[in-house]
Amino acid sequence: MNAPATSPKILVTNPIHAEVLERLQRVGIVEMNSQTEPWTPQQLAMRARDADAIMGFMTDSVDADLLAKAPRLRVLACALKGYDSYDIDACTRAGVWVSIVPDLLTEPTAELAVGLAISLARNVVPGDAQVRSGKFQGWRPRLYGTGLAGATVAVVGLGCVGQAIIARLAGFGCARLLGIDPLQCLPGVESLALEEALMQADFVFVAAPLTTSSLHMFDARALAHCKAGQFIINVGRGSVVDEEAIAAALAAGNLGGYAADVFACEDWGIAQRPAQVPARLCAQASTLLTPHLGSAVRDVRLAIEHRAADNIIAVLEGHEPADAINRPGIRSGASQVDIGFLPRLSQLQQ
Repeated sequence: MNAPATSPKILVTNPIHAEVLERLQRVGIVEMNSQTEPWTPQQLAMRARDADAIMGFMTDSVDADLLAKAPRLRVLACALKGYDSYDIDACTRAGVWVSIVPDLLTEPTAELAVGLAISLARNVVPGDAQVRSGKFQGWRPRLYGTGLAGATVAVVGLGCVGQAIIARLAGFGCARLLGIDPLQCLPGVESLALEEALMQADFVFVAAPLTTSSLHMFDARALAHCKAGQFIINVGRGSVVDEEAIAAALAAGNLGGYAADVFACEDWGIAQRPAQVPARLCAQASTLLTPHLGSAVRDVRLAIEHRAADNIIAVLEGHEPADAINRPGIRSGASQVDIGFLPRLSQLQQ
């Protein structure tokens, strides 16, 4: 049964499963983007003018300007974990709750990260192309790669995703596990500075969130320290690496390969983000690039949407959202961010 016409308005910026849509329609009037292309910031701002709640996704960006145009907004429920494209301080000052989905993306992202590493290092993509070429006539001594057994593996960012990657590596016989995170140490994982780890690691998994300190952490200067033939796998955020610098290192033969499921063009919180993945990076043979498949598991996406819906419904019914990352004040007055309530840097993965 749909909510009455006087009910709150709920914006959903991307298509969601029918059962989640039906849940939201019981408590409010839902306006959903039914197209695969996201709304532009201008379209979102126009629709948010009379919205009480927004279910947002990675394709969205919310800042003080949008909030000023949305005086009724009470909750921004992000169907994601990393929220670098959302201005949390501005939401708090505007009296808007912000919630995330803290734990449902962890395992599928870690699984994909290990899959990317194996596929990249074992030449799965060029091997597939060889078979499909119509010229394959059986085994030949070609496409020799390398494996995880006996390798030194570094993980940058030891939050939930980083820890899940390490847990999945346990069965592969890695010789050493290195961890790079100023806020976290793990048993059995050697803590090192980034430069030291890059000089020693055969594989480097990037599972760090995008912050002012992690922006272009992997720039030309950092990449100059990489061990020859090193494989870098990025499932954190695209802008944690300098994609042009990665392309240059690959072209020069200083890296063994680069795999990524995240790209700088997706980082809406950065005004000068590139419009697309650099052509030079795409042209490198030793790359494996996937279109943000980290959480693209059917039951996981459904669970993520339900969790975001839970947070919207809680606020509309007068309760605090379970997954809130801020403590808003009232819209008409000043409010302060409860810094102790915000997740630590190392927890803000993907």
